[in-house]
Amino acid sequence: MKKIIVVNGHPDRESFNSAIAQTYIQSAQEAGAEVRYLAIGELDFNPNLQFGYRKRMELEPDLVKALEDIHWSNHQVWIHPMWWLGMPAIMKGFFDRAFLPGLTFKSNKNGISEGLLQNKTGRIITTAGDVSLDSYEKNYGSSGLIQLKTGILEYCGISDIENNFIGPLYELDENDHLNWLIKIANLAKMDTENKAAENLYYS
Repeated sequence: MKKIIVVNGHPDRESFNSAIAQTYIQSAQEAGAEVRYLAIGELDFNPNLQFGYRKRMELEPDLVKALEDIHWSNHQVWIHPMWWLGMPAIMKGFFDRAFLPGLTFKSNKNGISEGLLQNKTGRIITTAGDVSLDSYEKNYGSSGLIQLKTGILEYCGISDIENNFIGPLYELDENDHLNWLIKIANLAKMDTENKAAENLYYS
């Protein structure tokens, strides 16, 4: 059975990101997947890695449970809005605090790193309020995607990561939102059934 964790990085539970997450979850479950949901904004933890890597901070229970679910999954869906070309602060704080050496990656004495989240696939769904895909790629080099996909997830061993960009949101009306949720439901079904899915962009 497909084991999927859906991670929502938007701090507002009434956001379009939450609607995306719930639509994905419902469709994946209907297709036969076991799904767990992680809303980062609802976790109780200090997002500040106060001592860097010099001194380990005790993980709060919510972070321990989140890491258990992340390791449990064999497919991960990361949903987040793009703010200032990157993820929200609470989401970045989650990675700072939870994705630590010995937990999601390890390095040997020669400084060579190995991801501890191997044999997992991923999907990144990014929403943008006022940036188009063309501008994101040409003017900003898909900087936020590179940070999350390459700098974090692939570094920790996750592979075959597909990405979807939805924006600019200010141009979307109610019907556009509905059409996107239909696409998200189809993506969830394809992910569950291990079918190849095209990267979907709004145009």
